[in-house]
Order: sequence, then C-alpha cells, then structure tokens
Amino acid sequence: MALYGNVLDTIGNTPIIKINKLAPKHVNLYVKVEARNPMGSVKDRMARAVIEAAEGSGDLKPGQTVIEATSGNTGIGLAMVCAQKGYPLVVVMAENFSIERRKMLRFLGARVVLTPAADKGSGMLAKAEELAQAHGYYLCRQFDNEANADVHTSTTAAEILTDFAGQTLHYFVTGFGTGGTLKGVARGLRAGSPETRIIAAEPDNAQVLGSGTPQPRDGAGKPKGSHPGFRPHLMQGWSPDFISGLTESAVAAGYVDGIEPVSGEFAMTCARRLAREEGIFVGTSSGATLAAALAIAERAAEGSNIVCMLPDTAERYLSTPLFADIEAEMNDAEQSLSRSTPGYRFDGAQPALVATPQLAQTDPAIERRVTEILKNNAVVMFSLEWCEFCWSVRKLFARAGIHYESVDLDSVAYQQGDLGGRIRSVLANRTGQVTIPQIFIGAEHIGGCTETFDEFKQGRLHERLEAAGEEFDRDCRIDPYTLLPSWLHTRNVA
Repeated sequence: MALYGNVLDTIGNTPIIKINKLAPKHVNLYVKVEARNPMGSVKDRMARAVIEAAEGSGDLKPGQTVIEATSGNTGIGLAMVCAQKGYPLVVVMAENFSIERRKMLRFLGARVVLTPAADKGSGMLAKAEELAQAHGYYLCRQFDNEANADVHTSTTAAEILTDFAGQTLHYFVTGFGTGGTLKGVARGLRAGSPETRIIAAEPDNAQVLGSGTPQPRDGAGKPKGSHPGFRPHLMQGWSPDFISGLTESAVAAGYVDGIEPVSGEFAMTCARRLAREEGIFVGTSSGATLAAALAIAERAAEGSNIVCMLPDTAERYLSTPLFADIEAEMNDAEQSLSRSTPGYRFDGAQPALVATPQLAQTDPAIERRVTEILKNNAVVMFSLEWCEFCWSVRKLFARAGIHYESVDLDSVAYQQGDLGGRIRSVLANRTGQVTIPQIFIGAEHIGGCTETFDEFKQGRLHERLEAAGEEFDRDCRIDPYTLLPSWLHTRNVA
C-alpha cells in the first residue's frame, strides 16, 4: 500500500489472475484485469498519457477544452483525467452505446454529444473533428495518437514481463479498437519476450483484419468511410467500422501473429461464466477476449502460458444485451424461498413506506416557522433525504427548470430538538396529509408526489407557477410517472 498524490497515480499495476474453472487443464490461462484501474478500464492508461503528452508538447493549453470521439471507456478515462487536471471535456458518442456510459461521463462533469447510430464510429469521429475545428478544442485523436500505444509499451507490457519473469509467456491475446493496447503491448513483448505470439481477436461477423482487405483512406490518410468487412456487432469498444492508424501500423510492423474471430453470443456467455464461476465481473469485450483466449488454449501445447486482456468492468453494460436475461424482480424460485418463512413478505401486510407522525397539538413557534418558509419561497417541498418519492419530484422539477426550496426534515439540521418531526405535525394539521413529500406553490398546498405529477400532466402546475411569477421550461414534455423508481412500476404502487 502507498499514499498517492492524486487519483491518476493509481492507474496501472493491474493484477494478472489465473483462470481455474473455465480453462483447459493442460494450459495456464491468465487474465489481466484492467477493471482495477480507478475508472474501471484499460483506457485510463491512455487517457492520462494522451493528455500529458499534449501538455508536454504545448498542443493542449491551460483551460482549453478537450474533445474526443469514443464508445465510452476512453471518454470515462478522459473525464477522470480532465476533472483532476482542470480541463473541460466534450465526448462525442454514437447513440447506440450504453446509457451507463453517458451517465458516468456526465457525472464526471463531461458534456456528451450523441451522433446517429447509422453513422457508426466514423460518424462520431467526423463530428468530433467538426466541433474541434469550430470551437478550438484539443482533439485527442486516440485512433492515431502514438501516446496511446507508447503508454502500453512502457506500462502494460512492462507489467506483464515483470509478472512472468523467469517463465515463458507463449501467447498474449487482446481485442482492438483504437489499436493502442495491441500495438503498445505487442511492441513491448516483442522486445522483452520475442517467443510470445500476439493474437488479435475480432468479431466473427465483422472481420476487418481477418478479411485481408485494406482500409480505404483519403488523400490525407484518414479512413474513407466504413471498412467493407464491417458489420454491427455486440462487442462495444471493440472493432469500430474502420481500421485505425495504430492498428494498421501494428499489423504492418509484423506485431500480429494470428487473428481469432469470436461470436457475440459466445462472448456474452464467457462474460457471464467469468462472473458466476470465477468471480470476475467484466463486460462483453472482456468476455470476447476470453473467448478468443479459450480457443487458443484448446489448440495450445501442454503447459503453455496464455495471458488475455480484460478491458473493463460489467457495470457499464447493464442496459445492453449482456444483462438482458438478468431480472430486477424475484423469480419463482426466489418467491418460493421468500415464502418459506412467515415474515417480511410481499404477499402479507406491509409496513408503511414512510413513518408518519401522530396528529397532535402543534407548537405556535413551529407554525410561524412553516409560515415563514412558505412566505419566502414560491415553491417549497417538505421532503426526506432518502425518500424515493421525493427524488422523483426533484427529477421532475429539474427537468422542468422549476426552482424550489427543499426542506429536508430528516437532515441533521432538522434533527435537532426533533424539529423535522414537529414540522411534520404542523403539516399534518394544515393539510390532513401525513405522508411526505408535501409540495406548496405560492403558499398553496398542492399535495404529495402523485398529486404534483397529476397537476403537471394536466397543466395546472404550469398555471400555478405562472401565477406565482416563477420561471420554468414551458416546453418540457415528459410523463412524470416515468420518473418513479422502477420497483414502483413493477408492483403498480401509486
């Protein structure tokens, strides 16, 4: 263990772990788990390297906006690096990449510009170039930036060589997207372990390398449209619709000893089996790389040592086909297990969702305090910090641009002297309602979550806001009931 100066110093030195249940017994199959990087993917290495190379060359100026086209992992790594170093970031991403990636990027402070799925990877790259030229942004150019490959030579390959010191590494297996991992690690292994065979894996239905067909390029050397062999595939982050400059140069340098095609269905099977049988939680591209490594392992000689890259973690695939058969609700077997004991069941009497106060004589001082809050704020929500109904109303107000005062009755400030509970008694006496949240506009009681949603759907909330002189987004069109937590939808709880 060590003390680190900042999060960027935790990048790299990821573990190599032996696969014990899925691999053939006659070989030693290992995986390099890049999910152990701070933002959960191999792209953390490249993100830091590209930014620091641009700083060193002077191409990236202090405070300049960074932009890149990415399927997600590069953008997430760049968002971490830019947040730590203080650069604004714009990420251009095709709309068909997972929702989790967009949310992670925005959570880290990046802006996300989506491009049509039909325009594929080359479309998002062209959009990034347009925006960079129009606004003076620094474009990372991950598909051609040699800093991308260099960092894998100096770190990833060096780590593998250190871990296999005194042993022969017979195969290294990786997929490719930008080609940075492929070129950089292969170059490092060629120098330090020339007997290691480098295997590039790609989707079996989109064999751009396996086809042997060169990438069409324009006069400037940029990809000219999609590669003829490209087809849409399941492995997000793998194999864009063109062969990158880094991948092309790796092949030209003789770094690739073999190409292993992988089916999307088997890739997802391998990712699920890694989780359930080895306890390693990774995404589809990792499952695909393991699938290729398993194919190599079946053909490899007795005692061969094989390492394959696992590029990222599974959490950014929750909305993709990888998790399509993973239910959020209890299945029949789980329902049966729940019913095997008498308590805490959904088919019995349920406790109240929110503890409610007893109607009681209220404190005049608290009455005055509530009146003052309502007088000084046009829109007030009396809420609980943990309550999912309250968060649903907050989402609606945020979408509609409604400024409001949130009085969080369970917060530390309102716990002193049971102030929150005393305010709830005042609210209960005033409104006849004992549930939370309770919303007021212009000091007039609207109701709880569903009453507020109904008012919004019917346009009455807009009228109340206008009467109170409040600004809001009049063009906001949303069914507020979609903002309720999913467990309420599935159980039909209003």
